[in-house]
Amino acid sequence: MSVEIFGYADGILTVKVAGKLTQPEIARAQQQAIGIITRHGKIRLLIIAENFQGWEGAGNWDDVSFQAEYDQHIERMAIVGDKRWEDLTLIFVAKGYRGFAIEYFLPEDLPKARDWLVKGS
Repeated sequence: MSVEIFGYADGILTVKVAGKLTQPEIARAQQQAIGIITRHGKIRLLIIAENFQGWEGAGNWDDVSFQAEYDQHIERMAIVGDKRWEDLTLIFVAKGYRGFAIEYFLPEDLPKARDWLVKGS
């Protein structure tokens, strides 16, 4: 499995991504996130990419229904991963086109990512 909801605490939903990402796995994680949003309201996302290998080509990657309906419940998103994936990841998550701040951090900056999610700086 390459996408796993790792935990929810203090308004931060932590998602771990590993290996090759598939659209069905993202869809399952989004369904879990919907449940958390329904129970808790606004969230901040921490996405940790470990041993990330990119995206599978197959699947309905054009489906933006989650973003259309639930972006209003996301306050900010921090992504932690290897430098080589930064540009493609920020394109994939549509940084600059969504209604909340998105920042990318290197693995050694995980504490800074958490701090940015909490304090916004």
